[in-house]
Amino acid sequence: MAKPRSGIEFLEPPESHFRVPFDGTFRVKKAPTRPRRKAGDDRECKKQLKRVIDRLDEHQRVLYAQDRHAILCIFQAIDAAGKDSTIRAVTSGLNPAGFQVFSFKTPSAEELDHDFLWRTTCRLPERGRIGIFNRSYYEEVLVVRVHPEFLDGQRLPQPYDRNNIWKHRFESIHEHEKHLARNGTVVLKFWLNVSREEQRRRFLDRIRKRKKNWKFTESDVDERQHWDAYMQAFEECLNATSTPWAPWYAIPADSKPFMRLTVAQILEGTLASMALKYPTLNAEQRETLKSARQRLERET
Repeated sequence: MAKPRSGIEFLEPPESHFRVPFDGTFRVKKAPTRPRRKAGDDRECKKQLKRVIDRLDEHQRVLYAQDRHAILCIFQAIDAAGKDSTIRAVTSGLNPAGFQVFSFKTPSAEELDHDFLWRTTCRLPERGRIGIFNRSYYEEVLVVRVHPEFLDGQRLPQPYDRNNIWKHRFESIHEHEKHLARNGTVVLKFWLNVSREEQRRRFLDRIRKRKKNWKFTESDVDERQHWDAYMQAFEECLNATSTPWAPWYAIPADSKPFMRLTVAQILEGTLASMALKYPTLNAEQRETLKSARQRLERET
């Protein structure tokens, strides 16, 4: 564990080419949407993913048994970036008892009667488990920032400072994630960075293939008109909220096999660095086991 100037003890984030720096220098235009040439082809990425998931499975078992820490993985992206399929691929070999997935869509009336962090706080993973958020409280500084008219339906105290509300929400997120880190939750945040052209191709694929028609809505095309605004919102958000205790990773998303492998590797590397161990028994507990064993063996 490392301790930054703020005094928060936190797990040192895994090194990665895709980790967003903590100094505000991240630029969306420089962030790759495709893997590097030497990353391997799709078939090799799929083979590697299976091996990584095997290691993830063992780490998850120890995390669950130790019951001291939780992992929270947050996925944010524009439509068709591959959030659902990545979550499915990364968790495919894990024990369902040890992880939980929640998707957050348009807030309900009940959720709008609370602050913007309330609905996700109610779904945080307990110790020993991996929690996954498909979208999250970050929607409130991304989608709502691109569409500030949504603020009118949020029943905010009047008057509120529309010019500074994003700064205030970033501050709230900072404090929220600090609190999680202090209390044993390791936060990993993934922005799946798909290119505009690849998104267009995937939308056309959804239209052309009947079994994918249900995934497509006309509003998906409408939102493409706000592409630049979304990219600006992501850039400011990631720069404001990537911290040593809750880092962002900007994952190239044009290649789904590479994207899934990279997310799995970061999660596996994080768990490996936690030095997790199965609980050990004290002398009294070992004596109880010995007695139970003897009783069971006498039954034969």
